[in-house]
Amino acid sequence: MIIIGGGAAGLCAAIIAGRKGLNVTLLEQNNKVGKKILVSGNGKCNITNRHITPHRFHSQNPDFVEALLDNYGFKAVKAFFHTVGLPLVEGKEGKMFPMSMQASSVVDILLYEAQQAGVKIICNCRAERIEKNGEVFRIETSQGVFSSTKLLIASGSVAAPKLGGSDAGYAFATRMGHSLVARRPSLVQLCSEEQWVKACAGVKIKGHATLFANGETVAQKEGDLLFTNYGISGLAILDLSRQAAHHLAQFDYCELSLDLMPNFSKERLTNLLLQNLHAESNKPLSLWLQGILPKKLIPHILNVSGCKANTEKFLNRKEIGKLVYAIKHLRLSISDTRGFAYAEVAAGGVDTTEIDPVTMASKYVPGLYFAGEILDVDGDRGGFNFHFAWVSAMRAAAAITSDRASSDTSTSA
Repeated sequence: MIIIGGGAAGLCAAIIAGRKGLNVTLLEQNNKVGKKILVSGNGKCNITNRHITPHRFHSQNPDFVEALLDNYGFKAVKAFFHTVGLPLVEGKEGKMFPMSMQASSVVDILLYEAQQAGVKIICNCRAERIEKNGEVFRIETSQGVFSSTKLLIASGSVAAPKLGGSDAGYAFATRMGHSLVARRPSLVQLCSEEQWVKACAGVKIKGHATLFANGETVAQKEGDLLFTNYGISGLAILDLSRQAAHHLAQFDYCELSLDLMPNFSKERLTNLLLQNLHAESNKPLSLWLQGILPKKLIPHILNVSGCKANTEKFLNRKEIGKLVYAIKHLRLSISDTRGFAYAEVAAGGVDTTEIDPVTMASKYVPGLYFAGEILDVDGDRGGFNFHFAWVSAMRAAAAITSDRASSDTSTSA
């Protein structure tokens, strides 16, 4: 059995297949396996999520996701990591981490378990061409030619090229007769051409973001908002980015409405500002608002609000209402995403209508399997993408090892 890709899916499948006695060779183009794992979860590796449900995953073929997750929820991933000696602990929103809270421990242990299972791991080995002659796959690489009757492509997506992301797997899939769903960056920052946002670079607040496309509400998320030189980031923005990328690709006009104080209703915020008002004070509004808002945001809030008062003593309920509206409905047009270079994952990929969700086998090419991000399945932030990588690898490895007729992998220079 040959596996192309030494990320989460490739390592998981290699361990399971190796433990079942298969001769497994894993080909990794980077100088080490698991590079994407190492940087995940801010270096802590968000392995999975306790709350695994199909609606947390996205695909043009949702039936595929539902079938794949059947009996492969949180408990299945937890059980696998128990077998490699990695107990999980729960963080916020059901996120599950290694008890060590170190992504490096995940990679080190998976690598050890793969080696103990007899897996041959070859790094700096870039697959360049795949052909099938009869029942045998012939893989030409930068380190020679490899062959096997079973091939698992777990090469990831085009996202995060600095970590080895590329479109090579897509090319192999199409050469084998598979079709692709358009790829879009996901879990990525958004860009804006508005100048005011650059002046606010570095400001980070808890807020609520609503995405509009051609004036229609698309999605809403609450969480961190981080203003930057290129536009906007933060967890709420990453969660909206999949929908934004889709609509931008359709040339829709995309805009965010930002509530900078989501914990305050309009009425409550109005009352707070009225109570904070000193009728005879000459304090400039730019200074008065610093009690509730980050300093860098205030000039733009004052500008877009249309508030006519310059100092505190000229404020009244009507003028305060203008400020409240601007604080809770701050608009920001979106021109683009930051692209695959900064995306955590890619939406789209190999069309899953052409893949068996129980075995991960190609419906077109006997002996060919897929796992992980190369497929048209992407998950929400919070461990869902890793979960898909693990369980798709588990299904593929189970299917491959159940066919004891699999021939051993062979190599030639």
